[in-house]
Amino acid sequence: MQRQHFSRGDGLAPSPIRLRVLSLGAGVQSTTLALLAAHGVIGPMPDCAIFADTAWEPQAVYDHLAWMMSPNLLPFPVYIVSAGNLRDDLVRAAAGERWASIPAYTRTVDHRGCMSIGMIRRQCTGDYKIDPIRRKVRELADLTRRRSPADPVVKQWIGISMDEAIRMKPSFESWRINRWPLIELRMTRRDCLAWLSEHDYPVPPKSACIGGPYHSDAVWRDMRASDPRSRADAVEVDRVIRNGTRCIRGEVFLHRSAVPLSEVDLSTDADYGQLDLFANECEGMCGL
Repeated sequence: MQRQHFSRGDGLAPSPIRLRVLSLGAGVQSTTLALLAAHGVIGPMPDCAIFADTAWEPQAVYDHLAWMMSPNLLPFPVYIVSAGNLRDDLVRAAAGERWASIPAYTRTVDHRGCMSIGMIRRQCTGDYKIDPIRRKVRELADLTRRRSPADPVVKQWIGISMDEAIRMKPSFESWRINRWPLIELRMTRRDCLAWLSEHDYPVPPKSACIGGPYHSDAVWRDMRASDPRSRADAVEVDRVIRNGTRCIRGEVFLHRSAVPLSEVDLSTDADYGQLDLFANECEGMCGL
């Protein structure tokens, strides 16, 4: 795919941008971004959208993605890429293999009996989301196994809204520049939901892994009530990763309280402060 894009100045000079790609997480913001483009509200039209699949997304995300890829909805293709199965990699890590580093929580007790809770460095966003999208983008831009151009040839759309502007980060690669169309339109997440409702589109599910350590207690409660299969899976993975992970001191947990997920008090009066902070939540560069 190598479309020749033209600037709007004199209508003659070719644009150096050879590919416009939308990072699709199938959440509220990126869904709105894709549909705004389809309606002609934002342009030029993207050449494609790319969804990075961790293979551990809730079924609702896969159902929503299938809807977005249905005929006559988007005027551009959606590519699905993957770096492997995050859940399976976590289980293998619990058996002593390479750690698929998620921002899980560790609990250690010293010789005096004092407990401390820490957090593991996050690598999963890069390994399972950003890197596979980057590889696909380079393939589509005909940059695979080629020297990167000194000037931008790819423009990547990212669905960050006004209430999450703190998450905007420029590209650190010369061949690619980032664009945030929702910021340009000064749209918040609430504005996105209102626009989707106005156009009779379904409300997208939260785009995050089943066992995402950044889940708020509200998300865990909702999963327990509406998606018991995912809840049971998260509880099982939380149990499996407790011990045996190499290079990690102490026990490992998915919940910030460093308590087994099956035992966490998820009542509304006992939130451990595990908030979906915009600067940290997995829905950020994972796709939105």
